[in-house]
Amino acid sequence: MVSSTDFPGKPFVVYFYPKDDTPGCTTEACQFTDNISQFEFLGVPVLGISQDDAASHRAFADKYRLRVRLLSDPDRKVHEVYGAWGERPGRGVGVIRSTFLVGADGKIDRAWYFVKPDGHALEVLGALKPAA
Repeated sequence: MVSSTDFPGKPFVVYFYPKDDTPGCTTEACQFTDNISQFEFLGVPVLGISQDDAASHRAFADKYRLRVRLLSDPDRKVHEVYGAWGERPGRGVGVIRSTFLVGADGKIDRAWYFVKPDGHALEVLGALKPAA
Protein backbone atom coordinates (compact mmCIF):
# COMPACT_ATOMS: atom_id res chain seq x y z
CA MET A 1 0.00 0.00 0.00
CA VAL A 2 1.32 3.42 -0.96
CA SER A 3 0.03 6.62 0.60
CA SER A 4 0.92 10.28 0.73
CA THR A 5 2.78 9.56 3.97
CA ASP A 6 5.34 7.70 1.86
CA PHE A 7 6.42 11.11 0.54
CA PRO A 8 6.62 13.24 3.69
CA GLY A 9 7.35 16.86 2.93
CA LYS A 10 7.67 16.14 -0.80
CA PRO A 11 5.33 16.84 -3.67
CA PHE A 12 4.33 14.02 -6.01
CA VAL A 13 2.28 13.47 -9.14
CA VAL A 14 -0.42 10.80 -9.33
CA TYR A 15 -2.26 10.07 -12.54
CA PHE A 16 -5.20 7.76 -13.14
CA TYR A 17 -5.57 5.90 -16.41
CA PRO A 18 -8.07 3.32 -17.70
CA LYS A 19 -6.02 0.29 -18.76
CA ASP A 20 -2.48 -0.96 -19.27
CA ASP A 21 -1.14 -1.32 -22.81
CA THR A 22 -3.92 0.57 -24.58
CA PRO A 23 -3.09 3.39 -27.01
CA GLY A 24 -3.87 6.47 -24.88
CA CYS A 25 -2.57 4.93 -21.67
CA THR A 26 0.64 3.86 -23.38
CA THR A 27 1.16 7.36 -24.81
CA GLU A 28 0.66 8.92 -21.39
CA ALA A 29 2.93 6.48 -19.53
CA CYS A 30 5.67 6.70 -22.17
CA GLN A 31 5.61 10.50 -22.14
CA PHE A 32 5.87 10.61 -18.35
CA THR A 33 8.79 8.16 -18.70
CA ASP A 34 10.41 10.29 -21.43
CA ASN A 35 10.39 13.24 -19.01
CA ILE A 36 11.06 11.34 -15.78
CA SER A 37 14.58 12.74 -15.38
CA GLN A 38 13.10 16.25 -15.15
CA PHE A 39 10.55 15.13 -12.56
CA GLU A 40 13.35 13.40 -10.63
CA PHE A 41 15.53 16.53 -10.81
CA LEU A 42 12.67 18.43 -9.18
CA GLY A 43 12.33 15.66 -6.57
CA VAL A 44 8.82 14.75 -7.69
CA PRO A 45 7.89 11.06 -7.99
CA VAL A 46 5.31 10.11 -10.63
CA LEU A 47 2.74 7.42 -9.82
CA GLY A 48 0.27 5.90 -12.29
CA ILE A 49 -2.85 4.15 -10.98
CA SER A 50 -5.28 1.85 -12.75
CA GLN A 51 -7.48 -1.10 -11.87
CA ASP A 52 -5.01 -3.51 -13.52
CA ASP A 53 -3.23 -6.02 -11.30
CA ALA A 54 0.48 -6.11 -10.47
CA ALA A 55 1.24 -8.73 -13.16
CA SER A 56 -0.36 -6.55 -15.83
CA HIS A 57 1.61 -3.53 -14.58
CA ARG A 58 4.88 -5.50 -14.70
CA ALA A 59 4.23 -6.64 -18.27
CA PHE A 60 3.24 -3.10 -19.33
CA ALA A 61 6.28 -1.54 -17.66
CA ASP A 62 8.64 -4.14 -19.11
CA LYS A 63 7.22 -3.88 -22.64
CA TYR A 64 7.68 -0.09 -22.79
CA ARG A 65 10.55 0.27 -20.29
CA LEU A 66 8.41 2.54 -18.15
CA ARG A 67 10.08 4.39 -15.31
CA VAL A 68 6.93 5.60 -13.56
CA ARG A 69 5.67 3.62 -10.59
CA LEU A 70 2.44 1.81 -11.45
CA LEU A 71 -0.04 1.02 -8.69
CA SER A 72 -3.13 -1.19 -8.64
CA ASP A 73 -6.51 -0.06 -7.35
CA PRO A 74 -8.80 -2.95 -8.36
CA ASP A 75 -11.69 -1.90 -6.12
CA ARG A 76 -11.42 1.77 -7.18
CA LYS A 77 -11.18 3.11 -3.62
CA VAL A 78 -8.33 5.50 -4.46
CA HIS A 79 -9.98 6.43 -7.77
CA GLU A 80 -13.09 7.45 -5.87
CA VAL A 81 -11.20 9.46 -3.24
CA TYR A 82 -9.57 11.53 -6.00
CA GLY A 83 -12.74 11.79 -8.08
CA ALA A 84 -11.15 9.74 -10.86
CA TRP A 85 -14.15 7.40 -11.18
CA GLY A 86 -17.49 8.66 -12.37
CA GLU A 87 -19.63 9.81 -15.24
CA ARG A 88 -17.75 10.57 -18.45
CA PRO A 89 -19.61 12.68 -21.02
CA GLY A 90 -20.96 10.40 -23.72
CA ARG A 91 -19.14 7.35 -22.36
CA GLY A 92 -20.94 6.35 -19.19
CA VAL A 93 -19.37 5.61 -15.82
CA GLY A 94 -15.70 4.66 -15.70
CA VAL A 95 -12.18 5.88 -15.10
CA ILE A 96 -11.82 9.61 -15.57
CA ARG A 97 -8.33 10.11 -16.97
CA SER A 98 -6.98 12.61 -14.47
CA THR A 99 -3.79 13.83 -12.85
CA PHE A 100 -3.07 15.43 -9.51
CA LEU A 101 -0.12 17.41 -8.28
CA VAL A 102 0.02 16.79 -4.55
CA GLY A 103 2.03 19.37 -2.64
CA ALA A 104 4.61 18.83 0.08
CA ASP A 105 1.81 19.42 2.62
CA GLY A 106 -0.16 16.44 1.23
CA LYS A 107 -2.88 18.64 -0.26
CA ILE A 108 -3.84 18.71 -3.92
CA ASP A 109 -2.21 21.76 -5.51
CA ARG A 110 -3.52 21.14 -9.02
CA ALA A 111 -5.98 18.77 -10.65
CA TRP A 112 -6.53 17.94 -14.31
CA TYR A 113 -9.63 15.99 -15.35
CA PHE A 114 -10.51 14.42 -18.72
CA VAL A 115 -6.93 14.95 -19.89
CA LYS A 116 -5.68 14.18 -23.37
CA PRO A 117 -2.70 11.80 -23.05
CA ASP A 118 -0.49 13.32 -25.75
CA GLY A 119 1.49 16.22 -24.32
CA HIS A 120 0.02 15.93 -20.83
CA ALA A 121 3.30 14.99 -19.10
CA LEU A 122 4.86 18.23 -20.35
CA GLU A 123 1.82 20.18 -19.16
CA VAL A 124 2.24 18.71 -15.66
CA LEU A 125 5.96 19.39 -15.74
CA GLY A 126 5.28 22.99 -16.74
CA ALA A 127 2.96 23.40 -13.76
CA LEU A 128 5.62 22.00 -11.47
CA LYS A 129 8.55 24.11 -12.53
CA PRO A 130 7.26 27.44 -11.19
CA ALA A 131 6.36 25.75 -7.89
CA ALA A 132 9.71 24.00 -7.47
